[in-house]
Amino acid sequence: MTTPLRRLPGRMPVWAKVLTAFVLVTAVLFAGIRLAVLPGIKDLFGTETTDRSGPAVLKSIKDMSRFDAASGNFQVVVDLEKDAKYLPDAVRGSRTLYVGAGTVEAYVDLGNVGSNGVTVNDDRTSATLRLPHAQLGKPALDADHSYAVSKQRGLLDRLGDVFSDNPNSEHAVQKLAVSHIGDAAKESGLTTRAEANTTRMLEGLLHSLGFKDVQVTYGT
Repeated sequence: MTTPLRRLPGRMPVWAKVLTAFVLVTAVLFAGIRLAVLPGIKDLFGTETTDRSGPAVLKSIKDMSRFDAASGNFQVVVDLEKDAKYLPDAVRGSRTLYVGAGTVEAYVDLGNVGSNGVTVNDDRTSATLRLPHAQLGKPALDADHSYAVSKQRGLLDRLGDVFSDNPNSEHAVQKLAVSHIGDAAKESGLTTRAEANTTRMLEGLLHSLGFKDVQVTYGT
């Protein structure tokens, strides 16, 4: 008795192709993660960095008339988490713990002193100065002392990094760090210190020029 042989299908179903591709990509990702955490493995594939940047070009020059009277150093820990609706964090989502360090300058703009901002008596022994209040400059993030403590990303986010021109971008946490540092500077009393330092500087300068009585006020 002869049993007929059935012909095997010549093509793989579409769902099987998709499943196979997903499994392969997942395996590559997890293999890459394991290689990254094993000490010494990455040294086998050393990379060479070449700087081909062009020379810096001077775009403009601006004369400064402000007196930088105080500077504050700040540090903030940013904990930024992004979640996706209806998807677990292991699939889609990210969380970054970032330490941001930066400085904020406080200054008095002497160029904004009005025409009646300086009053001198006839014998040039007494002077009254009316200056604008001190202001805060823009926070400057210190890249050498700012760093990411940890990064957690879902599978889809890791896949997105593979096809991204800027993988693992820290722009969002850096922007938050700058914002928090600016808010902290507003509450730190930095402008008050700047006005006090400006007053001492002007008093010392005018006393050296022969003025005996020097009055400095703010709020013009």
